[in-house]
Parts: sequence; structure tokens; C-alpha cells
Amino acid sequence: MNPGLITQSNAIAHAGVEISHLSKSYGDNLVLDDISISVKPGSVTALIGPSGSGKSTLLRCVNLLETPDKGTITVGTQTIEAGRKVKDRQLLELRRQVGMVFQSFNLFPHFSVLRNVAFPQEKILGRSREEAEARALTLLERVGLKDKAHQHPSRCSGGQQQRIAIVRALALDPRAMLFDEPTSALDPEVGIEVLAVMRELADAGMTMIVVTHEMSFARDVGDHLVVMAEGHIVEEGDPARIMADPREERTRRFLSAVLDR
Repeated sequence: MNPGLITQSNAIAHAGVEISHLSKSYGDNLVLDDISISVKPGSVTALIGPSGSGKSTLLRCVNLLETPDKGTITVGTQTIEAGRKVKDRQLLELRRQVGMVFQSFNLFPHFSVLRNVAFPQEKILGRSREEAEARALTLLERVGLKDKAHQHPSRCSGGQQQRIAIVRALALDPRAMLFDEPTSALDPEVGIEVLAVMRELADAGMTMIVVTHEMSFARDVGDHLVVMAEGHIVEEGDPARIMADPREERTRRFLSAVLDR
């Protein structure tokens, strides 16, 4: 893979993310209970824990795909406070700053790969078609997919489609990236392709919050590890320390289950 995946001519600085006392319920079901996490600019925070612990909901609250009931979210200098109406301009600015990659690829099936990456730039950043497609081709080349530019996503493998989804988010020049189990729908061998791109982003200093079941990625790439269960933070700290010697029984049970597979 060529170096410089996130090199940008306008040198956008990567932003920290502060999540403070965040809570979210669906009816009587409390999904997130007073969650606070600090993500330093240029660092990688990995979120792990059993299914249903609230990890994906937390990510969706960060870029307001879900509306939190309580708490604040700060990306760079922009703060969103639960309970206060968010103006369309604020929402657009937040989503420009925070890219998100989902479990499913969410590519437009009727667009070519090139248009999938270029179209959001035109709509959100106001770039011309020529400028957006040039940026798209540069990024596709850097992840080894320039030859797929004029094909439809259905002609690409799962790993290729997920790399395209990452490129689509990067093309908007985000200041932070959210990944919601980006390899969970992929075969292990194919997932390695996606993890390689994510490792390069981490090495280049992209601020990242990653929900993952890839324990080696969380340990080796993560700067900070957060273990969640039942809407709470159970334990957090240095990934290697927690993996080797978890302090909480709930963490030990979860790690035992995933590491002994």
C-alpha cells in the first residue's frame, strides 16, 4: 500500500473527542448509562465488550445518528449538548468532521465505485465533479482499488467494498473516524485487508474510535481500551495491561470467552 493515505493539501488537524456523562434509553431500556470517554487527538480508542453492551449505540450518538438523552459530545471545538435543538448547520458540520464506517458497507449499488466516493464530496463539501473524482481516484489508488473505479460495488469482494467505504469517509477530510465492527461481516482472511488500512490510518495519526472483536487490533493498535457491558464502562486503560491482567471479573469473563475461541 502506498504511504500517505490521509495526506491532505489543506492539512486538516485531527480532533479529539470528548464524551461526557452520555445516557441513552429506548423506552424503558437504558442502553447507555452515564458514559464518559476522552479520546486524545491522533489516538485510537478501542471499544470491546459483549453484544448488547451499547458500543454501537455510543458511536451512533457521537455523530448524532442517534440522539442522546443526557450528556455532551465535543469534537474539536464543537460541542453538542443533549436536550438542546441542533441546527442543521451544526449537524452538517459535525458529520463533516466525524467519518463513520459501518458493519455493512452502505454503498450505493447503482453508482460506480468512483461515484460512490465522489458524490458525497460534491453534496457535502461542494466540490466540483472533476475535483471530487480526482480526490476519489487518488484515494482508491492508495488502497489498491483504482482498477475498480468504474465497476459497481456488486463486482467487488466484501473486503474491497469495506475499503471503498473507508475511502468514501476519508474523502470528506474528517478530523476523526468511527468504526463500528468493520470486519464483522467479512471472512477472517478478507478482514485482514481492512485492518491493514485501519492500521495505516492509526500510524498516520487519525483520531479513531473503533468498536471491534479483533482483540489483536485492540491490543496492538489501540492507545486506550474501553470495556463495556450492559450500558456501562466496566474497565478502561492501557490495552496490553487489560488484556494481560484485567482487574474486573466482568472483563475477565469476556476476554476468556473471546480469546479462547
